Amino acid sequence: MSWPTPDPEAGRRWGSRTWAASGAESSRAQRPAAPTGLLRRLFPVPASRQDAARAWLDESAAPRPPRHPRAAAVVVLIRDSPDGLQTWLGQRSTRSPLGLVSFPGGSSTAQDDAAPLWFGPTPTQWAARLGFTDFVEARRRVVAAVRELFEATGVLLAGPDDLSLVEDAPADEMQSARKQLADGDLGFAEFLERRGWGVRSDLLKPLGRWISADYELFRFDTWYFAAALPTGQQSTPMSGERGESRWGRWVGVKEPVAAPDSTGLGEEIGSADTEGIPLSGLATPATQVFLSKLQRTRGCVAYLSSNRPLSTYKPELVTEGDGLWLDVTTVEAAEGGGVAKAR
Repeated sequence: MSWPTPDPEAGRRWGSRTWAASGAESSRAQRPAAPTGLLRRLFPVPASRQDAARAWLDESAAPRPPRHPRAAAVVVLIRDSPDGLQTWLGQRSTRSPLGLVSFPGGSSTAQDDAAPLWFGPTPTQWAARLGFTDFVEARRRVVAAVRELFEATGVLLAGPDDLSLVEDAPADEMQSARKQLADGDLGFAEFLERRGWGVRSDLLKPLGRWISADYELFRFDTWYFAAALPTGQQSTPMSGERGESRWGRWVGVKEPVAAPDSTGLGEEIGSADTEGIPLSGLATPATQVFLSKLQRTRGCVAYLSSNRPLSTYKPELVTEGDGLWLDVTTVEAAEGGGVAKAR
């Protein structure tokens, strides 16, 4: 699927400051310290977005309404391995608001409104879970999540009934469908209907919602979900516009390359946009936050069964010293039997 084209540097060169929520305050606005159990993190505004951020602050005396965010969905795909929990990370273009390295995901399309065959919690039940008043909006997010996961990795959370999943589908046929879906030449509901498959919504676990900061020109309202790799399915990177295979692989959440300061993944991808850049410079704040949570869990079952609150995160533009930062406060709690630690 295609994204709008923001500044090509957008989504790059993130870093972060992290401390317990009772620590330093923003120099722009003195706010009371957050309660125990919350963690405040500051991520610098990318250099390419500094002008837009400062222009937004300069107009604070006569504020303008922020642009309406575009609906999007992301899936944190996970699996267990002998070396611990792994998650799928893939390379995206410099145009993507999800960053150069991210979990599978993207924006909703008009075709996601078509109602596919459905198994698992109903769209109405999903609306109640996600806090939507309209079941169509909830269905749109779930469909977008399943479709984007398939486009990016080839993993398809669908099957002929509520107990089965797609297995042994012809690889060339699935690759062709992924490209058609990504190009907008095929609707996801139509793709499933041709094969008698339905969406397995029961295999998704909601994680939280991220809404872009007000100053951004291209804003997104993104629901994050988690899913385990189904038995019998394989993940492969999405091919690029010229047929080349983009980078993507299973990354152990405790691998050295998963550390924010490591340049390992950037070197491994080997492009001019990634070499020498740490993971914190390739991944957005949302990706970094969910990665840090994965690093504190004990496995797929524990992570997916964790009874977490569904929080909405909206980074706030603040000043700290001479810099501009995105201020995010997250729930600092153990997930799935992990040990909570300040990060």
